[in-house]
Amino acid sequence: MMKRFRNQRGAALIETAITIPLVLLVSVAIFEFGRAYQTWQVLTNAAREGARVAVLESYTDAQVTTIVQNYLTGGRLTNTPNIQVVRNVPFGSSTASRVTVNYPFQFMVIGPVAKLVRSTSKVGAPLTMQSSALMRNE
Repeated sequence: MMKRFRNQRGAALIETAITIPLVLLVSVAIFEFGRAYQTWQVLTNAAREGARVAVLESYTDAQVTTIVQNYLTGGRLTNTPNIQVVRNVPFGSSTASRVTVNYPFQFMVIGPVAKLVRSTSKVGAPLTMQSSALMRNE
């Protein structure tokens, strides 16, 4: 049986007290950046969907914006995006339509925790994600 020295009694408790916050921070960071990546994927797909219908003459810019907004809502993105539809962009020997989506992304945990540590911290501050899709007009 192993004998513990008197000065090593609290070592395990101190090691645990130091390690647990670090493990939780890494776990939350993985969760937060996973959310950010998923949001970016939804933005990219929404821009592609908008560009796909923007190349058709029968759709107005308002209809394209509605389609992109509906895609974002289906992807559970609730903040208000900025959607731009630009038609007749020069594209080689023809023209194309470009749909750009800007979305304000807010970190759920990293930002508030960083503010608790330091009130002027910019870690986890909101950022604007952007995705754009360009498709040749038919």
